[in-house]
Amino acid sequence: MRLLIDSLVPKAEACFADLGSLTRRPGREIDAQAVRDAKAEVLVVRSITRVEEALLEGSRLRFVGTCTIGTDHIDQAALRARGIGFSNAPGCNAEAVVDYVLSSLLTLAEREGIELDQRRIGIVGAGNVGGRLYRRLTALGLDCRVCDPPRAEREAELEAEHDAKDTAEHEDGERRSPAFEDLDTLIEECDVLCLHTPLVREGEHRTHHLLDEARLAALKPGSWLLNAGRGDCLDGQALLARLAARGDLRTVLDVFEKEPAIDEALWRLVDIATPHIAGHSLDGKLRGTHQVYRAAMAHFGLPVRVALSDLAPPPALPSLTLASGLSPWEALRLCVRACYDVRRDHDGLIRYRREKGLSAGVDAYRSEYPLRREFSTLTVRLRPAAATLEPLLAAAGFAVRLEPLVEA
Repeated sequence: MRLLIDSLVPKAEACFADLGSLTRRPGREIDAQAVRDAKAEVLVVRSITRVEEALLEGSRLRFVGTCTIGTDHIDQAALRARGIGFSNAPGCNAEAVVDYVLSSLLTLAEREGIELDQRRIGIVGAGNVGGRLYRRLTALGLDCRVCDPPRAEREAELEAEHDAKDTAEHEDGERRSPAFEDLDTLIEECDVLCLHTPLVREGEHRTHHLLDEARLAALKPGSWLLNAGRGDCLDGQALLARLAARGDLRTVLDVFEKEPAIDEALWRLVDIATPHIAGHSLDGKLRGTHQVYRAAMAHFGLPVRVALSDLAPPPALPSLTLASGLSPWEALRLCVRACYDVRRDHDGLIRYRREKGLSAGVDAYRSEYPLRREFSTLTVRLRPAAATLEPLLAAAGFAVRLEPLVEA
């Protein structure tokens, strides 16, 4: 069997070798001709390769996998019509995106001279990423509101079919999920808006330009706007007009319309701008590879021989130790930045743009992305005098160990 795999999919050889011979190509070079030339029966891609009818024409493909959460680059109907198996990797990089968001929010708070608990945060979309973000931020004691109309409707249907207490609460009375609010209420009541919706172009719950000119205009002066979901969910030209005219929003954009040919005028006005790398931790990529590998082996009726734990190397920074002297939020910033500092990627894109131009720089930075590990790979050891930091750091996603008191 022959496989064609995006060159940025890590550990593909370790996983897919049992299926046959592998050919690697950059994602933007994977087209119909490349698939035919490779005589590929298995295609494994990431989000920059569009798998549509034109790419499938004349191919031998039997299985397609994308090592990403999103599927809007895949024509699943065309795959079904040809009897081609398919899998994505839901949730694979969700923890990495949450790490990105927390690093970004802490950076904005520091620039504004406030602590994050002084802001009310609205989360738009409560799926794999938004749901995890809600749980992590509320565990940190932050005031969060959530908007997700499709999920709200599904939960309302469940409550109508079953006893509300059984479906909405744990045994200890805590809610399984947040109470949902509409988007315009979030815009009115929140100081921070985080977008984590899939791209839906049509229908009742259309998300294309969900934040349109009217909603962007309704954002309160001083609001923070973060988009680490899909670029087309935000009207870039309307945001550009608001920032150029008033400059009264703090913005973090990891995704843009028309990537990689993003609007340079908008890019220049964004406070933190990164090239669609929010989920680019090594851990998230390895999960994506392994999820698609498992799905491919199941599709062909073959045993899974490689475990996810076989793929990840030990972290370069396995632990750090904190003593007394830091406030909780100072300690959190220190640990976050020891593991992942979003400013590295913002500054990296500036450097690549200077050397290659913005569009080419986006692709080059993504393909040469530096090693990044998730918060969960870092163990924070606390001396007894710093033991009060444990709840906050554990809530942020770090492994926390209390060191014993040593008698003099």
